[in-house]
Amino acid sequence: MKDNRIVERDVDNADIRINAKGVNVFYGDSHAIKDVSVDIPANAVTAFIGPSGCGKSTFLRCLNRMNDTISICRVTGDILLDGEDIYDKRVDPVQLRAKVGMVFQKPNPFPKSIFDNVAYGPRIHGLANTRAELNEIVESALRRAAIWDEVKDRLDAPGTGLSGGQQQRLCIARAVATAPDVLLMDEPCSALDPIATAQVEELIAELAENYAVVIVTHSMQQAARVSQKTAFFHLGSLVEFGETGQIFTNPKDPRTESYITGRIG
Repeated sequence: MKDNRIVERDVDNADIRINAKGVNVFYGDSHAIKDVSVDIPANAVTAFIGPSGCGKSTFLRCLNRMNDTISICRVTGDILLDGEDIYDKRVDPVQLRAKVGMVFQKPNPFPKSIFDNVAYGPRIHGLANTRAELNEIVESALRRAAIWDEVKDRLDAPGTGLSGGQQQRLCIARAVATAPDVLLMDEPCSALDPIATAQVEELIAELAENYAVVIVTHSMQQAARVSQKTAFFHLGSLVEFGETGQIFTNPKDPRTESYITGRIG
């Protein structure tokens, strides 16, 4: 298991991959997200923390328009990916989700072979012209997800037959196979045992070398271990956002300090 040291990486001068400004989310008459503005840097892990029901997962789903699937949901404000408005009517949400991949709380491999799970995205997005190119993409994605050595001799076996930790790494491989710019992770370790959690946390640190990674987590220890930036949400508002070390050791807002010290949550 990893220790609880805070991961340090200089992201002050990092490129901003996602720029969110004045974002509000409504479910019918309910105001779930209130005027949230945050910049997500490239090549770093940004953690969203806060009590259950505080809006962190709702806001995460705004970043690849997953909330579009909820009929009563309405999103206002601006969310730019590399300067482009992702809510522009000309933006195809399917194409957007190839650029902004997502890994969910519970591993959800397709009822297909390990190979076909990873090949699914590249096939529908036309990323491979030949079987050899597809094989290369699948192998590369499985290697990036640190699971190639465990599955390379059984790529035709069903993905659902893997252990929970392996299934989650398979889902990460599936997400990175479309060469995204951003990887969203909604509590990716909450269904995993401590050993699998440690493997996925190590993988997250490696993935941040190539992607902007955003992780929603209930575990403050996990946020401290894997992230360089941390955003604290409370009652639908973004209370504080900054370097992870500063948020955990010297928070500026008393509500952040109360959450970090366990007085609220």
